Amino acid sequence: MLNGAYRYPLMDRVIFGKPYVEAAVGEADRLDARAIFVMASGTLARETDLVERLRMALGNRFAGLCAKIGAHTPRSDVVAAANAAREARADLIVTLGGGSVTDAAKMVGLCLGNGVAQPEQLDGLRATIEADGTVHRPALKPPSVRMIAIPTTLSAGEVSAGAGCTDTARQVKESFSHPEMIPRAVILDPAASVPTPEWLFLSTGIRAVDHAVEDICSIDGQPLSEGCSVEALRRLGRGLTGVKADPRDLDARLDCQMGAWLSMIGSQSGVSKGASRGIGHVLGGTAGVPHGYTSCVLLPHVLRFNHAVNADKQVRVSEALGRPGELAADVVSALIAGLGLPTRLRDVGVRGEQLDLIAENAMHDRWVHTNPRKIDGPGVVRGLLDQAW
Repeated sequence: MLNGAYRYPLMDRVIFGKPYVEAAVGEADRLDARAIFVMASGTLARETDLVERLRMALGNRFAGLCAKIGAHTPRSDVVAAANAAREARADLIVTLGGGSVTDAAKMVGLCLGNGVAQPEQLDGLRATIEADGTVHRPALKPPSVRMIAIPTTLSAGEVSAGAGCTDTARQVKESFSHPEMIPRAVILDPAASVPTPEWLFLSTGIRAVDHAVEDICSIDGQPLSEGCSVEALRRLGRGLTGVKADPRDLDARLDCQMGAWLSMIGSQSGVSKGASRGIGHVLGGTAGVPHGYTSCVLLPHVLRFNHAVNADKQVRVSEALGRPGELAADVVSALIAGLGLPTRLRDVGVRGEQLDLIAENAMHDRWVHTNPRKIDGPGVVRGLLDQAW
């Protein structure tokens, strides 16, 4: 008999299709925020007026700005931002940007709640995963400052309670989580995503496809997450191709944003992911590959690897993407290629001499150990990497 438990996230609301400035001011009013610390993409702050429009709308409640978060959320950038927010006596964080900025804001709240003022103090807060998949999570105090997220990419980290943060000294992306790290509210405004570079918007869309696919194919999927994931793929399939055809198609962009949100329902309830997500974490932290590109180069190969054990589930992936009767790996590959995105590890800057290290480090990611087809050592991961090379 099917059994399980769905955990509702500690999020108040998702606001969609409303101008981000209007929605952000409304949420600040609702939460009675008096000192709002803004964290934004550096590119948005330098090259657009999106951040300035938000600052002006917040008026004297604007308490400071951090626009210096590097890719994959480096520890040093996180702690510097936390110290700035602490000095500003922030009572709310608002983010405007992609996944690295969103994760950084979650980490800032965690740092403030746990007295972190130096990067090395994060050692005591990180999760550790043994090579056999055993996970150890320390007891954490909750974030002392919560956040509102205005995403401009489709990686969808804004609707999860976890964050990745990179220890650049060890070249490892580490996991941190607490139920209250999830934003109080998320604002999905397609117009705010228009300045996002095409490669970044589309590739993070494939990251969202990855979320949905691995939830449908999961070893412990749930009815709610499976239904949401199917709808996510429908919206992402038509939305991504629509944006590729016309970058100013706001309806297509909103389809993508809604699809990205729906792709994360499984993550909110603890549905296990697989090797595409797990190895992807390592490609980011160890080899510096952008989030979206990791899914572009890995997901089709992981689908082919898993087909022997979950072909019945993969049928739903092909159907949701509008190509019933075809192999899911081929359907996903065609979508990626049609968007003009890279499909090989060598095309995203991974060097051959890094493959063994990536394979070893991947065994310390929890999702590798919940892949539908068992991965019993780094040699299996290396085989997948060779196929993607």
